[in-house]
Amino acid sequence: MIRQAGKDQIACKIARMIYSLVRPLLFALDPETAHHVTLEAMRKLDRLGLVPAATPAPAQCERTIMGIRFPNPVGLAAGLDKNGDYIDALARLGFGFIEIGTVTPRPQPGNPRPRLFRLPAANAVINRLGFNNGGVDRLVENVRRAAYRGVLGINIGKNADTPLDRAADDYVACLRKVYPHASYVAVNISSPNTRDLRQLQQAGELDRLLGTITTEQRRLADAHGRQVPIAVKIAPDLDAQQIASIAGLLRRHRVEAVIATNTTTARDGVAGMAHEHEMGGLSGAPLTAHATSVVRQLAQALAGKLPVIGSGGIMTGADAREKVAAGASLVQLYTGLIYRGPALVGECVGALCAK
Repeated sequence: MIRQAGKDQIACKIARMIYSLVRPLLFALDPETAHHVTLEAMRKLDRLGLVPAATPAPAQCERTIMGIRFPNPVGLAAGLDKNGDYIDALARLGFGFIEIGTVTPRPQPGNPRPRLFRLPAANAVINRLGFNNGGVDRLVENVRRAAYRGVLGINIGKNADTPLDRAADDYVACLRKVYPHASYVAVNISSPNTRDLRQLQQAGELDRLLGTITTEQRRLADAHGRQVPIAVKIAPDLDAQQIASIAGLLRRHRVEAVIATNTTTARDGVAGMAHEHEMGGLSGAPLTAHATSVVRQLAQALAGKLPVIGSGGIMTGADAREKVAAGASLVQLYTGLIYRGPALVGECVGALCAK
């Protein structure tokens, strides 16, 4: 075990060194261009067999959450691979689970560019992508083609032009198509970049939506002979009363998990920086403490009745430990990967699995 830990530390150091050389080149590009260049390069290298797989996590890293066995508690958050184009390449980075999406029933371009902005002084990103994706049929076809057989979450949303009173139709349409291919399905009601979407977090709207989704979940479980868990992804911009209300509804509808949190519309920690006034959701280090606070409040309100998946501002292994200490059972990374590179995955696994 000690020898393996030493090898893992060396691998992380090498990955950090490589990324420290590559990062200035990527940061010289437009952020969205850099995103696509990085993922395409990873896919091509993977197909050539030039991306070594991360060392499997030791047995003590395993977690059973939502009835699913996770080989380690560190996952990829939705948003990085919206269409499931890069599943196999991303799987080599050592994640215990991968979440793809957000996907909508029909393809949509998202918001006009530019729509992604780095704030390096704050280790932060602002995005207003707007659920840009190729539609659920494309995602399902990509999942079918992928060799990956690990834990796969699929994050679903509504099309931008679907009226809010018809939102449930979009979620159900996506749920039906992704159900046979997902380890769990994440319901995104918290992106700030689709008009009025966050209204679905209000008690009446959420009660109706969860009722519709869980009814369809039961029907699909009977049809497919297996229960695919539902997780709901919420915003960080909620007060204590709203968090308690959401927790009560999640328990009432027997939802299997909650993901906390999405990006924030607040601008704490980025005052005076370029792009601070850009519309969209802020992620990265300025979100860390607030997202952890939401995890803690949710965990207390849920009293262990369903697990919390901690996401938002995990930039170090210590941040991952804080999410777990606050009550998270699993954690997810995204913006931290932009600033720290793939070594962050191993660092977080090590931080959460060390005895």
